[in-house]
Amino acid sequence: MTAPIPRDIPDLPAVPGPPALLPSPVPATAVVTPVRRPLVAVFRLLTATLAAAGVTIELSLAGPATPALSHFTVQSGILLAVVLALSARRAWTAARPLSPALTGAALLYTVASALVHHTLLANPASPYALPDAPTGWHAVAAHLLYTALPLAATADWLLLTVPGRLRLRHAAGWMLYPLAYLAFSLGRGELLIPDSTARYLYPFLDVDQHGYKGVLGNALLLGLSLYALATLLVALDHTRPNPLRRPC
Repeated sequence: MTAPIPRDIPDLPAVPGPPALLPSPVPATAVVTPVRRPLVAVFRLLTATLAAAGVTIELSLAGPATPALSHFTVQSGILLAVVLALSARRAWTAARPLSPALTGAALLYTVASALVHHTLLANPASPYALPDAPTGWHAVAAHLLYTALPLAATADWLLLTVPGRLRLRHAAGWMLYPLAYLAFSLGRGELLIPDSTARYLYPFLDVDQHGYKGVLGNALLLGLSLYALATLLVALDHTRPNPLRRPC
């Protein structure tokens, strides 16, 4: 026996619209055909060549009393040359770009080194200004490492990369190398013979002149400034316009 059919059919629930699309974990490079960018590759290769030239000049002119390879600028120049050379190859072959943590670190260290040079070491008003300005090939290397390379690396980041790839966690990771370099610089100064030439690599890290309290204070100020620069870099990466439609 069947149940009687009701005279009034109750209202049916409204049919929901199409489901909202969730963000896909698949990277854009997996669905977008990579594109070769030969002009980008040429620019990055030229910049890497300039970085290698500046580092080579510094290393060739340095003597046993002036260990150029121990300087932060030379090390950051080597990192920039390697990163840009690899990025040039990937742009030429339409491969996926390098990790933003690596490219951001190279940019940060290069710009920070230039800022320290121009504001502290080459500024006559600074208490840490170097007594003599570089001349000859030293001046050429200084112009490459402290002016040309930071400008070229910044232009590459602003004009030839896709924004929004940097994260705040990258800024914290970038501080590990400066901390390790501080420990290396202080340890090197302690191991060398007192009053030896170039015992401390930078005047603001000279324990003989400022003591450990003054040096650690200078290191803290520089570290905070570097972290502020790193966070500014991340913030700008999320606010700058996209110069490219596809990653290079």
